[in-house]
Amino acid sequence: MRPVLVLLLGFHLAYAGKHSLRYFYTGVSGDIDFPEFTVVGLVDEGQFYYFDSNIKKAVPKTEWIRQNVGPEYWDGGTQNDIGEHQNFKNNIQVLKERFNQSTGVHTWQLMYGCELDTDGTKQGYFQIGYDGEDFLSLDKSSLTWTAAKDQAVATKVKWDSIGADAKFQTNYLENTCIEWLQKYVGYGKDTLERKVSPQVSLLQKSPSSSVSCHATGFYPSGVTISWHREGQEHDEDVDLGELIINEDGTFQRASTLNVKPEEWKKNEYKCVVEHQGKTIREILTEDKIKTNYASVPIGIIVGVVAVVLLLVIIAVAGFMVYQKKKGFKPVASDDGSNSSTHSNQKP
Repeated sequence: MRPVLVLLLGFHLAYAGKHSLRYFYTGVSGDIDFPEFTVVGLVDEGQFYYFDSNIKKAVPKTEWIRQNVGPEYWDGGTQNDIGEHQNFKNNIQVLKERFNQSTGVHTWQLMYGCELDTDGTKQGYFQIGYDGEDFLSLDKSSLTWTAAKDQAVATKVKWDSIGADAKFQTNYLENTCIEWLQKYVGYGKDTLERKVSPQVSLLQKSPSSSVSCHATGFYPSGVTISWHREGQEHDEDVDLGELIINEDGTFQRASTLNVKPEEWKKNEYKCVVEHQGKTIREILTEDKIKTNYASVPIGIIVGVVAVVLLLVIIAVAGFMVYQKKKGFKPVASDDGSNSSTHSNQKP
């Protein structure tokens, strides 16, 4: 039996006014059922760029990028990513030796990019991980590299001796990356800056089960879902679900009230959903609950399909984002295609 690779997500999602550009390079060694090497580019958490070592070509994932860049963009990205795949093959062997590993599935990931807020605040990140844990990261303030593992110290020392490289990466993250982020947001403005209010439903699997307040179809992702009891916010017995991306790029989220029916029937419970200055309130009564033990509401069907599609994308892309991280950002070369100059360095 082949080993199971658990892929972990830790999105730092974009809210209105904040935009992000990020790239994830993921290499996996061992007996696996998906591509050995993948590159995924995202603007505001939506995938617009994809490459893997099976198809050996960079391809567009949104209509707005397809319509605004030419063949040279994709040719340049393809050549860069093919080169990065070879670098991964060489470097993963060095890392396996350092960690005294000879068998099993092992992963390497580079995450880098930038964010731009409405007030002009910029952020940039360049981080490398190995087997799902931090390995090495760029400290832009000191223009040095930070080793998160003893096995990374040798790499830090070597890369610190090449001071121009850290300076180049920092300049890229703070300037070039921001320029391309603004260009991409301009390309996809109608999609990336749209505002769509959520559809809110009260859902229950069976007459005796917990009730969920389900908000779906909203954009951007910033939403607050809370439960109120007799006019006061109720935090006990409440489980807030993960934010999920729908197939159309909108989002969904649910909050479950773990209170027995006899309890909420005796008191007034209300679900309050806040999004982009709009507040939606749903009073919990039997007649407002949609059940899915007889028939499944269409919103849930769409959500389940979206989750399945997302998991497929994640599995194919090798999206091993660290649990404890809130997000990382991307980089692009001067021709607009993604590139990682520093990953060409041997560890």
